[in-house]
Amino acid sequence: MKYFQQLTTIVIITMLASIAAAQPAASPFSNYPVYSGKDLGVKYTPQKTTFKVWAPMASAVTLRLYSAGEGGEAQNPISMTKGSKKNTLGCWVAVVNGDIKNKYYTFQVMQDGKWLLERPDIYAKAVGINGMRGMVADMASTNPPNWKNDKKPPLKNFNDIVIYETHIRDISVDPNSGITNKGKFLGLAETGTKSPDGEATGLDYIKELGVTHVHLLPAFDFNSVDETKPATGQYNWGYDPLNYNVPEGSYSTNPYDGNVRIKEFKKMVQTLHKNGLRVILDVVYNHTSDINNSNFSQFAPGYFYRHNPNGTYSNATGCGNEVASEMPMVRKFMIESVVYWAREYHLDGFRFDLMGVHDIETMNQISDTLHKIDPTIFIYGEGWTAGNSPMPEDLRAVKKNMAKLHEVAAFSDDIRDGIKGGWSDIKEKGFVSGNTAMDESIKSGIIASTPNNQVNYSKVNYSKAPWAAQPFQTITYVSCHDDNTLWDRLKISNPNATEADLIKMDKLANAIVLTSQGVAFLHSGAELLRTKQGIANSYNKPDSINQIDWTRKTKYKAVFEYYKGLVALRRHHAAFRMPSTQMIQQNLAFIDTGIPGLICYQISSNANGDSWKNIIVILNGNASGKTVKLPAGNWTLVADGDTINEAGIKTGVSGNIDVNGTAAYVLYAN
Repeated sequence: MKYFQQLTTIVIITMLASIAAAQPAASPFSNYPVYSGKDLGVKYTPQKTTFKVWAPMASAVTLRLYSAGEGGEAQNPISMTKGSKKNTLGCWVAVVNGDIKNKYYTFQVMQDGKWLLERPDIYAKAVGINGMRGMVADMASTNPPNWKNDKKPPLKNFNDIVIYETHIRDISVDPNSGITNKGKFLGLAETGTKSPDGEATGLDYIKELGVTHVHLLPAFDFNSVDETKPATGQYNWGYDPLNYNVPEGSYSTNPYDGNVRIKEFKKMVQTLHKNGLRVILDVVYNHTSDINNSNFSQFAPGYFYRHNPNGTYSNATGCGNEVASEMPMVRKFMIESVVYWAREYHLDGFRFDLMGVHDIETMNQISDTLHKIDPTIFIYGEGWTAGNSPMPEDLRAVKKNMAKLHEVAAFSDDIRDGIKGGWSDIKEKGFVSGNTAMDESIKSGIIASTPNNQVNYSKVNYSKAPWAAQPFQTITYVSCHDDNTLWDRLKISNPNATEADLIKMDKLANAIVLTSQGVAFLHSGAELLRTKQGIANSYNKPDSINQIDWTRKTKYKAVFEYYKGLVALRRHHAAFRMPSTQMIQQNLAFIDTGIPGLICYQISSNANGDSWKNIIVILNGNASGKTVKLPAGNWTLVADGDTINEAGIKTGVSGNIDVNGTAAYVLYAN
């Protein structure tokens, strides 16, 4: 009996330990007061301006006003008042009477007998040069004409989205772009721009391609570019946040005036909307550019970051820190930040960098809050981390937990690397280069990572089980800003291939993307065989490496037209955009070809209301041609490895069809 009592005790202890392990570690900041008000930051009126910050452990907070964003002496320092009521504990307030519009400001906190750095508040909406001082802004005065009448392009379903990921500098800075405001927000608001060859560039070019959403790499105020030196051609992707709620100054025509970047960002959004394009902002709440100098650390040192059990800062981001999204005031900030961008700047979506660092509850509250404002706002992110986190994986927004998330999508590395080869070995070939081991990974991507008994998940490269509850939760893609461009990667993994063969692989790669279920995503320039000269991590490389080379539109016009045709095919035919897992299960059936590297499937019964009754998609990853026996019917060929023609490349196709090597074929029958 004693043995069994001891055994029972051991089992109970083990169970309790397991339960404890599944919970976030207790925080030394758990006793910090939580402020529920919606008025943190700066509230301006011509009569008075109210400043309110959350600094729960401060013994004093000083507000300073300046005439400019840098230099000069502060006007009389103002000692802020500590909140004494229960609902204001942790807050400090100061009211300045009179009109102080366009004055600059800083806060400085004393904690544990030490003055911290002089900085703007974390809620700052406007800043001066290099973001070291906030600015008192009249936000209504930053609106472009007719801003109230700005209308988002219509969107029926998330599955209808085709995303085009670009960078403010990349898209316009090339000397051949024909764009006046190169590397600026306004550069993406220019229309009628052309290359020396007369080809459309910039905004007109994106519109011509036919995508629905423009995904902007970080365009909030980041740390790595010195805004006082615009002529030096500094470059950065922007994944080093400084002021989360302010546009980046180096992308404005005047970073010294805090109003200009705001006006120009809004003008860009307004113009994109007028041209039928929605706008997604890449947001980076998972880390800051550093710890000691971050604005977070000037108001509540340590609170905003996760810690290891030994008290050191954890680093699931690979950037030296990870933001503690589960902490009440961090969660509050993240929610209020995206809401601010959505309302003030009319944004249509958010891409969360390293979303797998964030806790599920915070992501769900963000989604629920945004979708109350606008149910068409699209939210997605990277469902992984760059290192280990002290927060248990079951509580984080990683890819395998997508079913627990509310209307949030994640990138599919399964189909990405299935198409081109694994990220960890750049010489590995993918499906488009003849690697038949990737067949099941491609099939899992075709059905958008949803449950389907036609896929052998044990042979999928990464995910050994379906992870998307509904198809819109899967971002289907083959390349993005990270790692080598698709063209460079194909050259590296196929060193003996001719340019003609590489072009076939490239076109097949995004033919797979644009005919698969889920949400399609294209990396800017892939349709021009974009190269970064073999440099994978080009985050701080010069424009000469990162810019879109507009001469390639002329050189590879046929490739561009093929991509354009694929986008149109997807947008014109709803069968490629089925909105539910059930509809995919009922209408999409794989056909066993018996040939490795040759995938064939049929979409039937006018799926999702498509005008085509039955559709056949054939994907041949082999270099050699193959013969496929078609289901009974009178088929029309609308796509092959060279052409997309919805009116028909060839009609009356039946029996067997010869499929060229490294090519995608699409046929339909009514």
